[in-house]
Amino acid sequence: MDSAHSSTAARYRARAAAALLQASLALLAPCLAYGVDEAEPRLPELWLAQKKDANAIPPASVSEKPATASEWGAQKSYAIPALEIFGFQFLLNQYDRHHYACCDYRSNLSTIRNNLHGPWVVDSDGFTVNQLGHPYAGSMYYGFARASGLGFAESVGYAFAGSFVWEIAGESTKPSKNDQIMTSFGGSFLGEPLFRMANLILENSDGPPRMWREAAAAVISPPTAFNRLAFGDRFSEIFDSHHPFYYSRLQTGVSSTTQNTLGPTKSVERNEGLLDFSIDYGLPGKPGYTYTRPFDYFSFQIVGASGSSVESVNSRGLLFGKDYESGPNYRGIWGLYGSYDYLAPQLFRVSSTALSLGTTGQWNATRSMAVQGTATLGVGYTSVGTINDAANTNDNHYGVSPQALLAVRFIFGEKASLDLTGREYFVSRLGAGSTDGHDNIVRGDASFTMRVHKQHAIALKYVVTRRDDTTSTFGDRTQTRGTIGIYYTLLGQDRFGAYNWNE
Repeated sequence: MDSAHSSTAARYRARAAAALLQASLALLAPCLAYGVDEAEPRLPELWLAQKKDANAIPPASVSEKPATASEWGAQKSYAIPALEIFGFQFLLNQYDRHHYACCDYRSNLSTIRNNLHGPWVVDSDGFTVNQLGHPYAGSMYYGFARASGLGFAESVGYAFAGSFVWEIAGESTKPSKNDQIMTSFGGSFLGEPLFRMANLILENSDGPPRMWREAAAAVISPPTAFNRLAFGDRFSEIFDSHHPFYYSRLQTGVSSTTQNTLGPTKSVERNEGLLDFSIDYGLPGKPGYTYTRPFDYFSFQIVGASGSSVESVNSRGLLFGKDYESGPNYRGIWGLYGSYDYLAPQLFRVSSTALSLGTTGQWNATRSMAVQGTATLGVGYTSVGTINDAANTNDNHYGVSPQALLAVRFIFGEKASLDLTGREYFVSRLGAGSTDGHDNIVRGDASFTMRVHKQHAIALKYVVTRRDDTTSTFGDRTQTRGTIGIYYTLLGQDRFGAYNWNE
């Protein structure tokens, strides 16, 4: 797409996707925060009770018996999600072609034939459209398949096919390579956590009233709600989570700028209001819980900000791997991770879909202190773009990118936690389209959270993001943004996500 009308239409869709993601924050956290009995024992008694309860739960392998008519996926369908994706795309195309003038959505047999035989290009749409709007659309394609009882790999195939159909028949412009990657794989790596979280809420019958849980699940994963409503008993069963140990938290607060190297960006908002939701699902160490399905472990975080709408979305999950242990005090998982990242610290944006080798583990240092961490190293397809006073400056640089992540959480019993996270992306010239040069992006954050009462806590967080950009057109440029913020934190549990298997 390269017309102003097409960009405007797609930009509205991207904003709608951002609004839905931000709405999910407000609905999701209270639901996941439920289920903590105020009379539950404290550490170490709480850990001991957890271990006894966990041992009473059958291992995941036991629950993976052949499905009966009353189990999730027993009546799966391959035709229903294909029709749903086609209907979704047809309605979207019809809206765009009637609401906006000439000409990018006026596809016909001639444009379809040309797209089938023509070259695939790296398009010049705005960054938010390509890197947030397209992955969210891909999560819808993926979600329709998943909500119809299909597995992870099958649903990725539907997301890939749905993206291909839209690129060929949904628009009259040349099909886009970068959109195909982000919609198919970025959408799947985003869609599976949304599907899992929606079902986790539905599964929590001891939580909020059913109407509230159904509404929250519908906002998080619209395809799940649609299939439950449209097909009744056929898709009414809830996906079995196998009872993961998870840690969720919702934060709201304000931040102020401490570092600001603008580069080509003209201005920023120095003070921002923030809303931050995150969850670590399937943390290692719980007896009876196994990692036999993709995303049986995942980490998901979304941050909304007054200065940039969606400031960040980070999703990573274990695709293939296994658990392991080292001595009496360490439990972990290792294998191949899939990830989708979107960062927008006002000065620039970076987004990546990647595959990485890595590990996640927990070390129980003492009875009252644990250390959790994740380290990954991999390669992805990444885009970087400058934010300017102009609406969406299209200087986007696409390229293959080696990248790394290191995240460590120090947990001090029920009292406090210290989180340290570092990410780096090197966006090379390989697969860069018409853009030469390279970008190197580093992001680090440190957060100290102290529990005040029950599930209520306060947090102090520092975030810094730096971009070093080298191109023949603009020369060498550096942009840096650092902020410090204070937050009210609602913890999903009275503790900070540590599991003690020794008690």
